[in-house]
Amino acid sequence: MNSKYNYQTWLNQATLKLQAKGDSEAKLDAFCLLSFVIHKNRASLLAFGETLLTAEQIQRLERFLARRLTGEPLAYILGEREFWSLNLAVSPATLIPRPDTEILVEQALAKAQHFLDKNSDLRILDLGTGTGAIALALASELTPQCRKCGVNLDIVGVDFQPQAVALAQQNAERNSIQNVQFLQSDWFSAVSGEFDIIVSNPPYIDAADPHLAQGDVRFEPNSALVAADNGLADLNHIIQSTPKYLRQNGWLFLEHGFEQGTAVQTIFKQNQWKNVQTVKDYGGNDRVTFAQFSLA
Repeated sequence: MNSKYNYQTWLNQATLKLQAKGDSEAKLDAFCLLSFVIHKNRASLLAFGETLLTAEQIQRLERFLARRLTGEPLAYILGEREFWSLNLAVSPATLIPRPDTEILVEQALAKAQHFLDKNSDLRILDLGTGTGAIALALASELTPQCRKCGVNLDIVGVDFQPQAVALAQQNAERNSIQNVQFLQSDWFSAVSGEFDIIVSNPPYIDAADPHLAQGDVRFEPNSALVAADNGLADLNHIIQSTPKYLRQNGWLFLEHGFEQGTAVQTIFKQNQWKNVQTVKDYGGNDRVTFAQFSLA
């Protein structure tokens, strides 16, 4: 490409190259790359399609496009991803936040509201926080409500990887969210006290799953994806360990694979949890199972 290329001609050629590589969202990806480089939204790109690109812009676009043509996730190329209206920095040290995880946020918020209706202080723990997406989404929604109710909100996010903890802290600052604390912890190892709600999107993919060789997950860290025992080991560990850190009548919310709903429900019930329920993601697949801890 040369300096005579405008927005539209670059989009057309980039889309064709991506389609040739089997990119099912080639046109959208091309728009995202161009929008990121020239700092204009899609409407502006369409309205001013004849605007010429500078040589520097073309060079940067071509570097990004070359990476995308290898299959590298767009989020890693751009270094950011939208989640729950938050703009989050991402890196290859963490999973890329996905829309289906917003289901977990929605369900946790619904239960959190029950505590707020009772004017109760609220403590929430996010296990394996990664980018901090879940913890920060919950904080962004609950902070104004807690202030209005005059109750305290305490959210803690933990991750085994120090790079993830640093990234989550960066994302808190990036989104001006102050009431979330991020710690390095091997699940509960550095956690103290009890919580009303615990949430987690842990590793849940079996090591032999063929999906690990497909799409974005090829570039994501295996430590955040793969678990033993057909992908159930970490889910099982969390379910068994959580009662020590959960207040009476508290809730645990777990994201899991689309075929694991029944298995996760069984683990909950075997460990005497109450009110076990599985909800589906936007594609109609089992995605989040939650239950209540009660000694009664």
